[in-house]
Amino acid sequence: MGTVFTLDVRDLAPDSDPVDRVVEWWQWVDATFSTYRADSAISELASGTRRIDECPHEVREVLARCRRAVEASDGYFTAHPHGRLDPTGLVKGWSVEVASRMLRDAGSRSHCIAAGGDLRSCGQPVPGVAWRLGVVDPFDRGRVAAVVAGEDMAVATSGTAERGAHIVDPVLRRSPSELASELASVTLIGEDLTHVDAMATAAFAMGRRCQTWLEAQPGLGALVVFADGETWRKEGHDGPSLQVL
Repeated sequence: MGTVFTLDVRDLAPDSDPVDRVVEWWQWVDATFSTYRADSAISELASGTRRIDECPHEVREVLARCRRAVEASDGYFTAHPHGRLDPTGLVKGWSVEVASRMLRDAGSRSHCIAAGGDLRSCGQPVPGVAWRLGVVDPFDRGRVAAVVAGEDMAVATSGTAERGAHIVDPVLRRSPSELASELASVTLIGEDLTHVDAMATAAFAMGRRCQTWLEAQPGLGALVVFADGETWRKEGHDGPSLQVL
């Protein structure tokens, strides 16, 4: 999926079967959904060499989640960002959310998963201490711009830090470079990483108008970093805290 995945499990052995199954899951997701691989199910579906009923049921699940994300974002999320099927704005967060559920089903109550700008935590790293998840400074990848502290939380960042200008505006048809002239990054905080990841992509696609939209989203905390370095933040109603550094 074009990024590094890190798994921090505090209550299962690194060489345990549940951890191995999570790694195998991500390998399968990459082989199925990668837009970099011509033989993946999603690439063959996009090219017309495979029908939807010939795809694994997870492909249909992801595409259904994409349709709901389009509705939830007033059309600013899209699974066709460049006119071709590409659900990667949702897949990474979804795959991490599923991996976290797999670990919980195996008995883990203390873990944190990082995948590029997507983070999913469960429980506490040690009793009485919250997870502290860093948000990368979009202008300096060696610096943390903010810290989110909490227990069970989903954090997703969309922006230019990892892949450069790549997000398109599917509503007003603005290019990635036009959006990058307005925003550097959008970080959202919520409960379900599938939803949070997709909404972070959608919010970035809105450009500066994302602030008004995010103010009306009660379940999401947010940190927006504008292209000029200014920031805007919004705390969720409860749960994780956000500290801008």
